[in-house]
Amino acid sequence: MSQSRQSLGRWGEKLAADFLNEHGYIVLEKNVRTPYGELDLVTRQGEVIVFVEVKTRTSSVFGYPEEAITTRKQEHLLASAQDYLQAHPELSGDWRVDVISIECQSSEGTPEIKHFENAIFV
Repeated sequence: MSQSRQSLGRWGEKLAADFLNEHGYIVLEKNVRTPYGELDLVTRQGEVIVFVEVKTRTSSVFGYPEEAITTRKQEHLLASAQDYLQAHPELSGDWRVDVISIECQSSEGTPEIKHFENAIFV
């Protein structure tokens, strides 16, 4: 992945974490590696563990950010979440996978943040 795409991704993840904090979520971890892929954010909303995939785009040329969550990506997210939960038995209980889509068409514009709760079903 190019340096600029990594920077854009990290910027989006920070925006998403700030957005979630403002909405009462607690960020437990960021950029967690599992054998199945990376979990961008691991958060808690009340008693529910929420795994958050963040997609950030500066253009809609290739579609909306959330459209990048392919079936294969969904499978990897679910496997990563389950692996994480097995490694952290203290986090037993309800969990879900959310998607946060961030679009910023220009460097001066305000980013548009969309939060899709329970975006990937088990």
